[in-house]
Amino acid sequence: MRIVFMGSPDFAVPTLKRLAREHEIVAVYTQPPRPAGRGKKERPTPVARTARGLGLPVRWPASLRGAEERAALAALAPDVIVVVAYGLILPRAVLEIPRHGCFNLHASLLPRWRGAAPIQRAIMAGDEVSGVCVMRMDAGLDSGEVCGCVEVPIDDATTAGALHDTLAERGAALMAAAMAELERTGTLDCLPQPGVGVTYAEKIDKAEARIDFSRPARAVLRHVHGLSPHPGAWMWLARPEDPAKRVRVRVLKAELAPEAARSDAVAGEIMDEDFTIACGEGAIRPILLQREGKAPVSREAFLRGFPVKPGTRLPLPDDSSDEEKAASRCRDTP
Repeated sequence: MRIVFMGSPDFAVPTLKRLAREHEIVAVYTQPPRPAGRGKKERPTPVARTARGLGLPVRWPASLRGAEERAALAALAPDVIVVVAYGLILPRAVLEIPRHGCFNLHASLLPRWRGAAPIQRAIMAGDEVSGVCVMRMDAGLDSGEVCGCVEVPIDDATTAGALHDTLAERGAALMAAAMAELERTGTLDCLPQPGVGVTYAEKIDKAEARIDFSRPARAVLRHVHGLSPHPGAWMWLARPEDPAKRVRVRVLKAELAPEAARSDAVAGEIMDEDFTIACGEGAIRPILLQREGKAPVSREAFLRGFPVKPGTRLPLPDDSSDEEKAASRCRDTP
């Protein structure tokens, strides 16, 4: 089939590669290059880089609402448009261009977690299962008919990064199967989404990344893993050489440490030399940490260079000083 592919981040790359092997990709639409890195040089999206490597034509319009841009898209005469984390809303006039319609790969089990951050929200909410769905697009927000899903389990060790990679690969296979069926029969069996169980995955705000150790340990753990590796859940730690100064440290992986919990421990208290941190209920133990401007390291390596004394109490969001609150709003450069 003649396919127009629309996508931008790494999540969309496996699907683009898979479809490019099996169909004719007549154009790839993606977000425009944006300044990135320390030098602020314009960097094309992962999809743009992949498409160029495959010899595919790439377009990055700022919008699809203009008549000229819609006419250029219609001139490609696509049989279908496949959308994977594109980043632009498709107007109804665009949805009506391809012969077979537009199909989106969404990283949740719809109707749960419609919206921008379904992977992170599923982990942070304590869900036991996630997945990917192929959806026939309509004018609503992730509200179209579902044409197939694959489930993927989530446990307390699952990070957003790991789930992202799994769903990207499983989703590529799911979309390829859907397109093969569409090519073979000219149609897909799709069902309307249930009216109950709808939740929305709001975009992750940087303010959410501060760890609140007053919450139960499992909630803290899921918060850490839901934001790993980006933007990274973080805490304040006093510098060993100058306790009056604090540094922001990301926790990228952690584990529950219920055996170390004490009834008299205060939330945020360092309970032992193994960096066990008391929570509102139970305790967690960081596994992978990252100081600002440094690479991620194991707990053991971190403690060798940044010793933390038992009995130290980490500040909680509610008892932060105005200076710390201001610092937490600053751009964090890993």
